[in-house]
Amino acid sequence: MYRVEGAQPVASRFEAMTVTGLTPLVGRDEELELLWRRWQQATEGEGQVVLLSGEAGLGKSRLTQALGERLGDDSYLRVLYQGSPYHTHSAFYPIIAHLERTLQLEQVPLPAAKLDRLETLLAQAGLPVAEVAPLFAALLSIPSDDRYAPLRLSPERQKERTMEALVAQLVSLSQRAPVLLIFEDAHWSDPSTLEVLDRLIDGLQDASMLAVITYRPEFEPRWRSYGRVTTHTLNRLTRQQVAALVAEVTAHKGLPQEVLDQIVAKTDGVPLFVEELTKTMLESELLAEQGDHYALSGPLPPLAIPATLQDSLMARLDGLESAKAVAQYAAVIGRQVSYALLEAVSPLDEATLQHELSRLVEAELLYQRGLPPQATYTFKHGLIQDSAYQSLLRSTKQGYHHRIAQVLEARFPETVATQPELLAFHYTEAGRIEQAVGYWQRAAQSALQRSAYIEAIAHLTQVSTLLQRLPESPEREKRELEAYLTLGLAYTATKGFASPEAGRAHTRALALAQQVQESPELAPVQLGLWVFYHVRAELHTARERGEDLLRLAQRLDDPLLLTQAHHALGITLVDMGRFTEAHYHLEQGRALYMPAHHQSHIQLSVYDPIMACCGFAAHALWLLGYPEQAVQRTEESLTHSYALDHPYTLAGALCLAAMHTQWRRESSVAQAQTNTLIALCHEQGFPYFLAWGMMIRGWALSAQGQWSEGIAQLREGLAAYRATALQYCRRIGVPSWLRPWGKLTRSTKD
Repeated sequence: MYRVEGAQPVASRFEAMTVTGLTPLVGRDEELELLWRRWQQATEGEGQVVLLSGEAGLGKSRLTQALGERLGDDSYLRVLYQGSPYHTHSAFYPIIAHLERTLQLEQVPLPAAKLDRLETLLAQAGLPVAEVAPLFAALLSIPSDDRYAPLRLSPERQKERTMEALVAQLVSLSQRAPVLLIFEDAHWSDPSTLEVLDRLIDGLQDASMLAVITYRPEFEPRWRSYGRVTTHTLNRLTRQQVAALVAEVTAHKGLPQEVLDQIVAKTDGVPLFVEELTKTMLESELLAEQGDHYALSGPLPPLAIPATLQDSLMARLDGLESAKAVAQYAAVIGRQVSYALLEAVSPLDEATLQHELSRLVEAELLYQRGLPPQATYTFKHGLIQDSAYQSLLRSTKQGYHHRIAQVLEARFPETVATQPELLAFHYTEAGRIEQAVGYWQRAAQSALQRSAYIEAIAHLTQVSTLLQRLPESPEREKRELEAYLTLGLAYTATKGFASPEAGRAHTRALALAQQVQESPELAPVQLGLWVFYHVRAELHTARERGEDLLRLAQRLDDPLLLTQAHHALGITLVDMGRFTEAHYHLEQGRALYMPAHHQSHIQLSVYDPIMACCGFAAHALWLLGYPEQAVQRTEESLTHSYALDHPYTLAGALCLAAMHTQWRRESSVAQAQTNTLIALCHEQGFPYFLAWGMMIRGWALSAQGQWSEGIAQLREGLAAYRATALQYCRRIGVPSWLRPWGKLTRSTKD
């Protein structure tokens, strides 16, 4: 006996086609043959990528489906990623959706059961489950219930490791069987997913995998110049091909010549328009079926045949009468609609709703997977959804969006938790700015937790834009301040501490914070501006910002802020050569430090300030002529940093300690310290500290007589430093002619 446990997960709208068959592919023999040849190469271990471009409605997705039909039951694995216009700034959305379908997570509500399925998937891929499962669990928002050891990674490194694991999982599949990876609608991809594609395409050459990436012409793929990448643009159908497609739709029953001529002329070779316009005519009262052909039931009125695809689609929807309203509600929800959500928001009773949905499925406007109440409905094409959506009055759209957002809040808590940007979108379209701003802020925080900084910037930009539509008030200023504070962090991560974007965000945040008397947000703003000016070597301005922070901390009598202010001033004064003043502030920061504030310190300045106070105090003491005291401060910095178990703080401590050890000419100690530093930087992904570690290690090896290895390490370190510096200069807009280290480091080869 067998027991039905649920519907088979289906990703593609074509796979969801269960009631009727697909219209045969017409006019794409050349493209299909190209895909077939690339597939043959891929099965021989020569990974291939095909970039398939075309306007909406030209049949990009239909072509990939045809390739699957040609492959038939051959032993291969199919992976489908699907871009979504509702999730263009949702980090890893197509990948997460694919994993959720593959694991069928909706069938297992308990986190432990979800983790079991995840571990099975990773074990089948031959991946180290204990190392990779925590990364995938975090990506899928599955609570781990302490099953795994904590991820002691910086957010940036966790994202790096996650992307590495995602690529490894895909490549491992190709070792079991050839893989056909379809990425539909890449023009709607989020930046993090595109980063995964970058890595996959980079390492695809030896994998048995064909990746077919479809997109519209407005998207500019960055993989055209990669090896084994083929680019192809779909053209419109010719007149003969349009006639052949019409014949397929009519089951080879002829149309009157004047009707066929108008279909050819008005559709302009767009296959979707050809299909829909032909069906519109067949469903109209203008044609009568007579054996093996159709005849006009009367004279053809001048405007009887719709002139645009939208007109044609609306004519078909209008013909369905009451089912049209259901299609419109579904269009507001999205391209893919669950019956559960549609039933929750629709005013129709259950029987009527199911009847109207069946009519839409029979008309091939929607495809259905599964049976209610577990059914899912997908619009045949995004243009059909667009037409249904655009046919609504603005006020009606807003009401629908508001109703959908309210229902999601009340009945779909998991969606609220994992996709706050979806609620933000619906509230935005509903004109409910207060609620929309709150969810955009939640979406930004969620993106930041995944180090998806570009997505976070997009969400925060929405926040700042929407807030301008609210009347001025202290509450609006406070929310705008929160947005610009977070924007400063996101721009710092993506473009650098001293980038103009980070500077503008911090400056705007300062102006907002100053409007709120004794605002607690003033401290992180001033600290951010200190970092901005210090890293740009505008030291006098950096000192002023540090002094502003110190005055605020003294006024508030806050030991946490006092520590940060003294540490900031001390570092700047060291770089200004004012070592006595620097030593005073660094010692003050060291004395005021409270271990209980450790987490708060790191949130403010990324690293723990006691490390910097001790490390830079050692700088000042050495240059003031107190080498023994400098050694004590260096050892204190290292001891404290090892005890914290915070990777970035430890990397900074090791780098400063190695510099001091180099000054003391203790090459063996410097080598040991840089060995540890280099290993830590490789593990955590700290390029700046890595470059310094390699350069100092090169000196240490040379000082011990290992000239060949030492010089090689020094050159590698200089190259890494040059790459980091050039990347940084590009971020902050330094002209190329002001980048001297390019020539400097190249000259080391001579």
